[in-house]
Amino acid sequence: MQTIELETLIAAPVMRCFHLSLSIDLHKDSTAPTRERAIAGITKGMIGDGESVTWQGRHFGLTLQHSSKITRFEPPAFFQDIMTDGMFKSFEHNHRFQESHGETMMRDKLIFSAPLGVLGLLVERIVLRDYLTRFLRARNEFIKQIAESELWRDYLPEAKSF
Repeated sequence: MQTIELETLIAAPVMRCFHLSLSIDLHKDSTAPTRERAIAGITKGMIGDGESVTWQGRHFGLTLQHSSKITRFEPPAFFQDIMTDGMFKSFEHNHRFQESHGETMMRDKLIFSAPLGVLGLLVERIVLRDYLTRFLRARNEFIKQIAESELWRDYLPEAKSF
């Protein structure tokens, strides 16, 4: 089992960051290099409490699917998604948000494990940990860029202000 923890400081209000992190459309755009798209469950707009999504994308030259469900939802401070089906043995992603002086600290904690016993453990350490860290950093940087610009309105059109 591996744990990845990241912090991203965003010069934007917490509600904006929280909602952008739940945007299916933003996730799709932030993962353009892997061509991820939502193919089942909530496939556009914002995902919410108890809802699920299945993603399909290209990773390691393979087309893979990953289904997850929002299992904890405490706006605007926290939400958790857990894999319900996919290539991992386990996959839990905790998202925390804390605002201070108009900025938001976004904290990710990803806990995952690969199948296949000792072989899976080696793959976790040698390949997956670095790959997923880069993947999350790129996604977080995308959220930061959108949240700190007026582009957030494209992803949250129903929001008058955040």
